[in-house]
Amino acid sequence: MRRGIRHHIGSALLRFLVWSAAVMTLSVLGLLVAYILWKGVPNLQPRLFAWEYASENVSMMPALVNTLTLTSAALALAVPLSVGAAVYLVEYARRGSRMVHVIRLAAETLAGIPSIVYGLFGYLMFSRTLEVGYSMAAGILTVSIMVLPTILRTTEEALLSVPDAYREGSFGLGAGRLRTIWHVVLPSAVPGIAAGIIVAVGRIVGETAALIFTAGTAAQLAGLTSSGRTLAVHMYALWNEGLHMEEAYAAGVVLLLLVMGINAAAGAAARRYSGRKG
Repeated sequence: MRRGIRHHIGSALLRFLVWSAAVMTLSVLGLLVAYILWKGVPNLQPRLFAWEYASENVSMMPALVNTLTLTSAALALAVPLSVGAAVYLVEYARRGSRMVHVIRLAAETLAGIPSIVYGLFGYLMFSRTLEVGYSMAAGILTVSIMVLPTILRTTEEALLSVPDAYREGSFGLGAGRLRTIWHVVLPSAVPGIAAGIIVAVGRIVGETAALIFTAGTAAQLAGLTSSGRTLAVHMYALWNEGLHMEEAYAAGVVLLLLVMGINAAAGAAARRYSGRKG
């Protein structure tokens, strides 16, 4: 009887702590979003979306285009490599091997390295050694390396969560390993893979330190060989100058909406792909 009462009290206490943590997290997130919208929305003006940056308009449009370009190119490099590596580790490599353990340890270590270290590496490797200078190409290569461990680990965990019964059933029907992976395993793991890609997108879009060292801070529409700032770097530059605080808040609103839009699009694409393959 006493054990049942203690169990009931403990369950109620844990439920209270979980709900309290959830309410606090959502409250902080809601206050943060509300503050950004309150400070930034009134400062959104048409001149901020001019195609060319000038000291008179402080346009964020070049930075917005650079952000979309850099994010798309970095994902195009990082996603195939990381997903392919995760598929090999889970489906082809011998489970429990030393190589798999070393790769997982290295990926977890690289995922926790501060972004400024990646920026210094990108500056020394791409900007100086390969002599590409401050350019979008250096920034793309740097952030693709930066997010690759995150996508690899989340993809690996998503593949490991797929029951072995799915694979055994596919093998029993005569399907080969590659067909099983493509038509059975990957569609079941798409939600987990998409979650890792969404985390990577958030890190790329909000990155400043690594891109200041590699892509530079030029306020212009940039090609692969020219310097250009992303929206986060643009916001940082305006805030650091202290001359255009209202425009910095407006850039924060656009950055917030951009991240939310990309996440929503990635989630919708993952659900559609998973449903079609299923």
